[in-house]
Amino acid sequence: MIRRLFILMVCCISLNAVNGQLTTEKIKTIPGNYVAVAADNLENIYLLTASNQLKKLNEKGDSVAVYNNVKKLGEASLLDVSNPLRVLLYYRNFATLVMLDRLLNAVNTIDLRAQHIFNAEAVGLSYDGKIWLYDNMENVLKKIDDKGSVLFKTPDFRQLFNDAPAPQQIIDRNKLIYIYDSARGIYIFDYYGTYKGKLAITNWQDLRITDKYIFGNDNNRFYRYTLNTLKFEEWPIPDALKNARQYILGEQTLYVLNNDELSLYSFRL
Repeated sequence: MIRRLFILMVCCISLNAVNGQLTTEKIKTIPGNYVAVAADNLENIYLLTASNQLKKLNEKGDSVAVYNNVKKLGEASLLDVSNPLRVLLYYRNFATLVMLDRLLNAVNTIDLRAQHIFNAEAVGLSYDGKIWLYDNMENVLKKIDDKGSVLFKTPDFRQLFNDAPAPQQIIDRNKLIYIYDSARGIYIFDYYGTYKGKLAITNWQDLRITDKYIFGNDNNRFYRYTLNTLKFEEWPIPDALKNARQYILGEQTLYVLNNDELSLYSFRL
């Protein structure tokens, strides 16, 4: 049964920047040819290799597990490690989701095409182990179970917004769903599909949301937005760290991925 989506006021927040300098100190370097990195809330590190292996390392950099399914599904387009016990891989070209356990054993595979979902750009783990996705053909947010059956969906976003979002990320955090369209901002919903507002955060890469903060970056700066105080801060990326393949700014650690290594830094703001 489709619940009605009630529109509340839009919270388009004006972001006032607090500028400063970021001082870094290298902790360790992990050599290798990696195309993407992710870190969970236990500081485990997940590295996707150029050959499409997924490697899990603990906070010390020691290997924990490896997932290798290169031939079947090809290149993974999304990695969600927001729940350390359940890792989600999305293969967009095959419209296929693969769920892994904490040791990177495959526990479930979902072919979205079997559920007539052929174009889902953004997917993300739900707090209860289910999966959120945005169906770009129907322009609706859906929640599916481990068989791919649709448990819930919103009305068509084109009927709700003058300029409907085209999300790149879906993040379930703080009992809210954050739908990020880098060109339009972050749309916020509760678990019943009620629209709670919008954050005027655009053009950030590698968006991460914790209990306290929203982190991101562009090519020149790191950003942090404090959820309870609405405080916005930014710091120039140090020249020595510029032009990296990917950055992850966390609460305690900065991860910098280059073509031949991942470097971990402590930092002071």
